[in-house]
Amino acid sequence: MGPTGPTLTAAQARRTALAAQGFADPLPRGAVTRRHLSRVLDRIALLQMDSVSVAVRAHYAPLFSRLGPYDRELLDRAAWAPPTARSPRLLAEYWAHEAALIPVRDWPLFRWRMDDYQHGRYQGGRAWSAKQHALRADIHAVIAESGPVSSGQVEDLLGMAKRVRRGTWWDRSDVKHMCEIMFAAGELSAVRRSGFFRHYDLAARVVGEEIAGREVGRDDAVTALVRRALHALGVATEADIRDYYRLPVTDTKHALQALTDAAEVDRVQVRGWGQQAYADPTRTTPRRVARSALLCPFDPLIFHRPRTERLFGFHYRIEIYVPEPKRVHGYYVFPYLLNDELVARVDLKTDRAAGVLRVLGAWAEPGLLDAGVDANTAAVSLAADLRLMADWLGVERVQVVDNGDLAPALRRVISG
Repeated sequence: MGPTGPTLTAAQARRTALAAQGFADPLPRGAVTRRHLSRVLDRIALLQMDSVSVAVRAHYAPLFSRLGPYDRELLDRAAWAPPTARSPRLLAEYWAHEAALIPVRDWPLFRWRMDDYQHGRYQGGRAWSAKQHALRADIHAVIAESGPVSSGQVEDLLGMAKRVRRGTWWDRSDVKHMCEIMFAAGELSAVRRSGFFRHYDLAARVVGEEIAGREVGRDDAVTALVRRALHALGVATEADIRDYYRLPVTDTKHALQALTDAAEVDRVQVRGWGQQAYADPTRTTPRRVARSALLCPFDPLIFHRPRTERLFGFHYRIEIYVPEPKRVHGYYVFPYLLNDELVARVDLKTDRAAGVLRVLGAWAEPGLLDAGVDANTAAVSLAADLRLMADWLGVERVQVVDNGDLAPALRRVISG
């Protein structure tokens, strides 16, 4: 069947997507609270995690982009502090887009994935040895008795000799590997402690017995996740929706067909997309979006790169794994949102020892003038957001390195 439904302009699609991600919501007045955190989670549904901390860890950044400066301990408490009657756990860690913090209420929607991952994310139905089964049982027993522990602590509790590591992060012991399998299978969950290492605990103790034991069938769960993804995206192609939670192709298509047949999802066209698009029936399309934000590489607005290019005309590739001489824009580059366009990109590094947020490079997008924004206007706005980010991260100043076509204007504004 060919594309059908009403037609949106590219600009309308952009504003719809930004509104869905919370960029049209009012900024908090006063301190950011757990209620504000919940509001953002109702919008974006997940916070992707990543080990890189060169600027700020990925799961903290989307809240800053949407709420402004906030106490990062607010998020830590919502995800990893022992729950209380007055403050139940709000978030749990699981494989959603990638490793991500998801609302605890959504844990049962991933039961089908946990079942698929009973022997790990990559092992499928491969038969296990008696030794592997025994190790899994021993780890479960140790964690059940001891509470949240790292894989190294599990080794100590099991009386296992320490292995000499070769120094690479993927050089995992058998215990660590099994803990990760049990985590993927939903048998264990995790909390984070100092050093940002996973401390494993029984999933039932992390998300609660009732939620851990709740069963949702695969079809119903995928349909619910498709709804959540589309609500977070506003307007999207099937591939966009599928990528949000890394859903299987066939399951996503079946769910979308059922939802459109039931008039719970709108079929639309977006000029220039060339693909069938779908829209959340509750979406809003504001007349304008007046917001600026630094977006970390793993922000859900931009983590699906084909969608980023389709929405904003912004070609973006993270260059962490590119050898330094071959990098075009830098190691950890933040796209910069101004109103409803991505107008610049900045390579950022937080030097905590020196108290400096370093801008290692700043580039204006080639279409900047077409968006009605001159380089000086972009530099003034970006400088204000960089100062705000520096304050939030607890460093004293912003330093701009002479690298990139926007760097001179940005440095003048920062210096002035």
